[in-house]
Amino acid sequence: MYAVVQVRGVVNTGREIKDTLKMLRLHHINHCVIVPDTPAYLGMIRKVKDFVAYGEVDAETLATVLRTRGRLTGDQKLTDEYIRENTRFGSIEEYAQALVNGDADIKDVAEMKPVLRLHPPRKGYKTIKRTFQQGGALGYYGCEINDLLHKMR
Repeated sequence: MYAVVQVRGVVNTGREIKDTLKMLRLHHINHCVIVPDTPAYLGMIRKVKDFVAYGEVDAETLATVLRTRGRLTGDQKLTDEYIRENTRFGSIEEYAQALVNGDADIKDVAEMKPVLRLHPPRKGYKTIKRTFQQGGALGYYGCEINDLLHKMR
């Protein structure tokens, strides 16, 4: 599972990039989506790598983000009770573990919104003009995406 966070805006950007971000459901800065590790999604992520931060998310971080920023239809918070009553999982942690392992899908929770609206990171981005390997905030993070998501929870 990959977590993809939009870091830069799309003003003065080509239509192809805008369309790909739209297909990923990233419409605003600091929005996050969880996507499976498939060639189709990896191709879309590579196309927009200069506008997003992405990496492999772990179950603990995903559970924290779902608990704090996960929303249901009607802007209600995602809770353990809702997960227990409407899915085969007992808690948000079990659901996050199943998501990371590939045993579950985001659509398993019917009323959950697929986009997580995150806060800007605490202490801010380093720079949004350089890649993560160059000391910035864009591109592939690997497992370090968990630190970014923790700062944005």
